[in-house]
Amino acid sequence: MRVEIIGGTLVMSPSPSGKHAGIVIDLRDAIRPNLSPTYEAYENVSVPMPDDPDDYSTPDLTIGPRAFKEDDGWLLDADAVALAVEVISPSERLKGINEKTAWYAAARVPRLLQIDPRTGTWSLFTHPSADDYKTITHGKYGEPVPSPPSSAATSPPPTSRCTANPRSADGHLLTATRLPGWTRDRSFSRVSVSVE
Repeated sequence: MRVEIIGGTLVMSPSPSGKHAGIVIDLRDAIRPNLSPTYEAYENVSVPMPDDPDDYSTPDLTIGPRAFKEDDGWLLDADAVALAVEVISPSERLKGINEKTAWYAAARVPRLLQIDPRTGTWSLFTHPSADDYKTITHGKYGEPVPSPPSSAATSPPPTSRCTANPRSADGHLLTATRLPGWTRDRSFSRVSVSVE
């Protein structure tokens, strides 16, 4: 069972199905070889709302600093997260999905990738504001996931307790453009997503 506190509400979810877990494993295994040496792909790492460690979410997959592997804490600061990935479960309802998306934006997680195996689609949320993301890109399995354009490069996020500035010289974190090329029957074919 997964337990989170989203906006002060206790949220308990059943353990993921084999298909759900398989999507996360396939994505993690495809992303890891392309990560820069300063990043790692984590499962079951919780991200707190800034200034409120009792309000946290646990993404299915989190790209964050490799240094976190040596941390005794269980919370990875939102400003250290390069990408949070949520695989939508069959039982999730639109209201809950929207509330969680708004939570990630309020926490200032810079990029949220939602994968919906029910429809074979994905959504990439970028440019968080107080309660939503300003940019949303939708696609289907096998379609490219865009990298942030150079105009999206902003000043580096604050240094967290786990990492120095994680951005590359051009301000980009995502440098490749493919999400797993799952076919309509949900079998895995390829990916080339990287974080620098």
